[in-house]
Amino acid sequence: MSKQVPDFAFLGCTYFSKSLLLHLIESQFIPAVIFTIPEEFNISYSVDKVKNSNFANLHGIACEYSIPIYEVESKTGMRLEDYLEVVSKMRIRLMLVLGWYYMIPKSVRDSLEYGAWGIHASLLPKYAGGAPLSWAMIKGETETGVTLFRMDDGVDDGDIICQKSFIIDPNDTIKEVYLKAEQSSKLVLSEILRDMESVEFTPQDKSAIEVYPQRSPNDGELDLSQSADDLYNFIRAQSSPYPGAFIRTVDGRKLIIETARLE
Repeated sequence: MSKQVPDFAFLGCTYFSKSLLLHLIESQFIPAVIFTIPEEFNISYSVDKVKNSNFANLHGIACEYSIPIYEVESKTGMRLEDYLEVVSKMRIRLMLVLGWYYMIPKSVRDSLEYGAWGIHASLLPKYAGGAPLSWAMIKGETETGVTLFRMDDGVDDGDIICQKSFIIDPNDTIKEVYLKAEQSSKLVLSEILRDMESVEFTPQDKSAIEVYPQRSPNDGELDLSQSADDLYNFIRAQSSPYPGAFIRTVDGRKLIIETARLE
C-alpha cells in the first residue's frame, strides 16, 4: 500500500462496491477491514425489509485476501457505531463508503482522522439522495458523473474532493450508465489515493442540493399519460439489473417492459 494512504475501512454491498474493492486491491490499496450490508435489510423508508437488487457478496473477497469483514443491519443486527471498538483497535483513519445504504453516524466519522469519504453517482449538488443514476435518466439528462466527497450530517452534503463527468447516450440503459459511473469512480479513487497530500475540500452550496428519494420496485409503474420521450427514459432507467418499468394487466399482474424504441 502507498505510504500516503492511511489504514482505511471499506464499506459496500453492491456490484459497484465489489468492482471498486477489487480495483483498490489490484492497485495495492488494501483495506484493513470491510463492512457490508446483507442482501435483505431494514431501512428507514420501509416498514418491511427491502431487497438489494444490486447486491454483491463481499465475503469471498475478504476471505481470499484475509481481510476481516463485518455485517451492518440497522434493526436486527449490529449498527456501524457498534463497531467503534473494532475501528479503534485497528487504528482506522479513513472510511471509504462505496455503495452503501445507511447514513454514517457522526460518532463514527468523528472518530476518524480523515473522516468518511463516499462516492455519489451524480455531480453534486444535483441528484443527491437515492438512485441518482436512475433519476438522472428519468429526468432526461444527457450528462451526469460521480463525486468523491467527505461525508457530513446531511444527505450527500459534505465537502467535494473530486468530480468526473460522463455522457448519457440516447441508447444507454441503466446498465451502461452504471458501468460509466463505475469506471469514472475508479479513475477518481486512483487519482486521489495516489496523491492524498494534495487533496482539497470544496464546501457545497447546501441551498442548491437536490435530494431525491430512494426508489422501490413499485415505483416502476408506467404512467401512459406521459410523452413518448418521458416513457422511453423511464423504461431504460429501470431496466436490468433493476426490477424494471411495468404496466399492470387486467388480471393484476405486472408486465415488465425491459426495452423500448422511439419512432
